Amino acid sequence: MSEANIVVKAPWFRRALLALVDTVLHPFLRLTRITPEADQPPFDPGKPVCYILDRQGLSNVAILDRACREAGWPRPIDPLPLATLSRPPPAIFAIEKRTGWLLNRRKLRDRTVRLERLLGAIRRDPDVQVQLVPVSIFVGRAPDRSAGWFKVLFSENWVVVGRFRRLLAILFNGRNTLLQFSPPVTLDQAIGESEDLKRAAHKLSLLMRVHFRRIRGAVIGPDLSHRRTLVGDLLRADAVRAAIATQANKEKGGYKAAARKANAYAREIAADYSHPVVRSLSFILTGFWNRIYDGVTLHHFDAFRQRAPGYEVVYVPCHRSHIDYLLLSYLLYRNGLVPPHIAAGVNLNLPVVGPILRRGGAFFLRRSFKANALYSAVFSEYVTRLVRQGVALEYFIEGGRSRTGRLLPPRAGMLALTVRAFLRERARPVLFQPVYIGYEKLIEGKSYLGELSGQPKAKESWIGLLRSLSVLRHRYGRVVVNFGEPIELDQVLEAHAPDWREQQTGENDRPAWFSGAVDDLSHRILENINGAADLNPVALLALVILGTPKHAIGEADLIAHLQIFLDLARDLPFSDRITITAMTPAEIVAYGENMGWIGRLKHPLGDVLKAEGDQGVLLSYYRNNVTHVFAAVSWVACCLLNTRRLSRQGLGRLGRMVYPFIKTELFLPWTADGFVERIDAAADFMAQRGLVNVDSDGGWISRPADGGDAFFGLRVLAHSLLQTFQRYYVVIAVLGKNGPGVLSSGELETLCTVTAQRMALLHELSGPEFGDRALFKSFIQMLKAEGIVSVDDNGKLTFGPELNQLGSDARIILSRELRQGIVAITPEARAQLAPPETRAATSEAPRLEGPEKPEA
Repeated sequence: MSEANIVVKAPWFRRALLALVDTVLHPFLRLTRITPEADQPPFDPGKPVCYILDRQGLSNVAILDRACREAGWPRPIDPLPLATLSRPPPAIFAIEKRTGWLLNRRKLRDRTVRLERLLGAIRRDPDVQVQLVPVSIFVGRAPDRSAGWFKVLFSENWVVVGRFRRLLAILFNGRNTLLQFSPPVTLDQAIGESEDLKRAAHKLSLLMRVHFRRIRGAVIGPDLSHRRTLVGDLLRADAVRAAIATQANKEKGGYKAAARKANAYAREIAADYSHPVVRSLSFILTGFWNRIYDGVTLHHFDAFRQRAPGYEVVYVPCHRSHIDYLLLSYLLYRNGLVPPHIAAGVNLNLPVVGPILRRGGAFFLRRSFKANALYSAVFSEYVTRLVRQGVALEYFIEGGRSRTGRLLPPRAGMLALTVRAFLRERARPVLFQPVYIGYEKLIEGKSYLGELSGQPKAKESWIGLLRSLSVLRHRYGRVVVNFGEPIELDQVLEAHAPDWREQQTGENDRPAWFSGAVDDLSHRILENINGAADLNPVALLALVILGTPKHAIGEADLIAHLQIFLDLARDLPFSDRITITAMTPAEIVAYGENMGWIGRLKHPLGDVLKAEGDQGVLLSYYRNNVTHVFAAVSWVACCLLNTRRLSRQGLGRLGRMVYPFIKTELFLPWTADGFVERIDAAADFMAQRGLVNVDSDGGWISRPADGGDAFFGLRVLAHSLLQTFQRYYVVIAVLGKNGPGVLSSGELETLCTVTAQRMALLHELSGPEFGDRALFKSFIQMLKAEGIVSVDDNGKLTFGPELNQLGSDARIILSRELRQGIVAITPEARAQLAPPETRAATSEAPRLEGPEKPEA
C-alpha cells in the first residue's frame, strides 16, 4: 500500500494502519536518531512541523512515526493545522514517488503538483509558520555490526529498491537503522514570498533532492556505481576529446580507432565501486586479520574524524606491504567512514582478483605513462572527476613498497594530478591525511630478503597468490596504524603563491610555482608520516641487537639499553603523535623470543640473546622504520665514537653541515636551528645517563672510557646512523678518486653501489640499505642542490674545495680503518666499470685523508 492511500483516509485509519505495520516491524527495528544538536529536537517545538522524506514508502512512514513517538515529537501521520483546508494533509511529504510493482518507475511530476497544493495551503494561512524538516532514513548503514552475508547483501546503497527488497533489508538490517534530521526551514527561507506557486514547488523540490543526495553521499559515500556512464562522460571531456583527435593522426583507423583505444583505457582505469562488495570484503577480512594478527590498533583517528567533514580527503600512507591497501580501507569502513578509492598498480589487475578490487574501490594505473598522451589525458580526467565528486582517495607517494624499511623518496605524480584537479575545480578544500602503518613481522619479509640479495622481483600472478595462502599458517604479531598531522592543501599553496586563488588554471597550465609546491607537499607528507611512527617491541629490539658486533648481547645489557631507548623516546619526544609500546624491557625480550626474532644461548656467566643468520637483515627493516626518531642522539654518539672530545659549538657546526642530507634521507621535520637545539637536548640526556661527560661549564663534551659499559652504549646509539655516514663517505671517496669532470651522475651511482657491496662483504655490514642505489642517487642530488657538486657541459660532475671539507669532517665520524678501506676499494671498482678512455683520464683529486683529530 502506498502513502497516497494513507493521506486520503481518515486519521483513525492511518493510525490503525501504522499501528499494524509497527507491530509487524517492531522486533526487527532499532532506531538511531541524529539531530543537529545532540538530545535536542531538530525544530522549534512551539511551531507545527512537516517532515520531508526523499522517497515515499509505507516502511519509511512507519520508521519515522516510531522515531517521533519514541522522542515525544509530533507524529508525521497527524494532520497539519491548516484552517484553509477541510481535510488537511498529514505532516509528512515525500519528494519522490515510485509507481508500478515491477518496473518501479520514478514519478516526480505528480509530486510537484501535490507540493504546489501544500505550499499554497501554507501560504494562505500566514499565521501558521510550518517548519519543513528534511529526514534521511538509512537501513543497514553501520558496517561494524554486520554479522552475515544477508546483511551485506541487503545493506543501504544508492540503488532504489522495490517493496520486497526493502522488506528484506528491514528484516536483516533493521536493527541498524539511522534517521538523520536536518535543520528546519520555513517557507519564506525556502522559496521567498514573491514567487508563483508552481515555480516555488519546482524550486523546493530541486533543493530537497540536492540536499538528500548530499546527505546520502556523506553517510554511505558517493554514487559511483554507474561505471558505464562514467566512462562515457570521460570520453566526452574536452581534454580527452582533444587527445583522441591528436591520437587519430597516428592511428590507421583514424578517430574511431583512437576513440576505441581511449574507451579501453577508461575501462582499464575506472573503479566500479559496489557497497555490497565492500561489506562482503569487510566480513571476510575480519576473519583474515584474526587469523594472522594478534590485533590491529588505531591511534589519532578521532581527531581526524572531527576535522574531515567538508574536505576532499586524500589518504597518503607509507607503503610497506600489499596488506596496506586492505588494512586502511577496512579500518575506515569499520569505524564508520566510506572507504577511499585506491590508486593500485595495473599489475594487480589479475583475473578475478582485479574485478573484486575494482568493486572495492581500486582504480588501476600504469607505472609510467609520460610517453602516452592519450592514456595520460584519460587518467588525469578520471582523477579530476573523483575530486569534483568529493570522493576520498588513497595512494602511496613512495611509488612502491619499501624493501629497506625507510620511507622512499617521493614520486609525486599522483600528487601533481590531485593538485591540478583541485586548481581546475576548487569544489571543496583538500585535506591530505598521512598514515603510518607499523608491522612487527611482514608477510613479504622473505621475498624482500631475496630481492635485496639480488634476486629479481617476482611478478604478481595467480600462482603467487595461491602460494601466499601459506601465510595463514603463521602469526605476524600486532599492527599499529597511526594517523599523522593532516595537511591542508590551501596552506601549502598559500606559502608558494599567496595569490593562487586569483589565478585561473587551465587543464594543461603549470604555474611557475606549481612544481615547488608539489615537492614541498610531498616532503611534508613524508615528514608527517614519520612523525606518527610507532615504537613497537620489534623495532626497539632491532635498535639494540643490530648495534652489537655479532648481533649478540647479554640479557642484562639488552634490558638496560632497551630502557635507555624507551626513556629517550619519552623524555625527548619526537612528536606528539609518536606511540610507544607499553611493554617493559623484560617483556620486550620475552616477546622477541616468542616471535622468533632472537634466540637464547645458555651460558654459565649469563644468557646471551642473538639474532641468527638472516634474522639480522630482516630486523634492520624494523630498525629503519624508526631510525629517524633517534637521529639527534645517534648523531651525537657518531661524533664521539672516534673523537675523544668535541665542543658544543663544533657539534652544532657539524650538525648544520650534515643536516640537509639526513633531513632529505630521513624526512626530518626540523630546521637547521631546530636540529641543533635537538642535538643539545640529546647531549644533555646522554650526560644525565652517563653516556657522555660534560665539563663544568657545559661547553665541551667527551666520550667515556673505552671498553666500559657507557662506551658500549654509545656504540649502540650510534649504529643506526653510522652506516648512513659511511655511505656518504663512499660517494665523496669515489668522486675524489676519479676527479672532477670524469663521472656522470649515473656512473657515480653505479660505482658507489658496487663499492658499498664490497664494503658490506669485507666489514660485515648487514644493513640492506647500505648498497641501495636509490639512497646514493638521493645523496648525489642533495650534493647538487647544496652546490657542492655541479654538472658541466658534457654531463659530468665537477666539484671544488667544499667536497674536500666534507671529506675532512668525515674523519671526526668514521674510523681511519674504515676510511682507508673505502679509499682502497674505490680504484678497483672504477677499474672494473669505467671504459678505457675514462680509466686513462687523470685528474688531481681532493685530499680526503689527514692526521687524526683528537679534538674539534
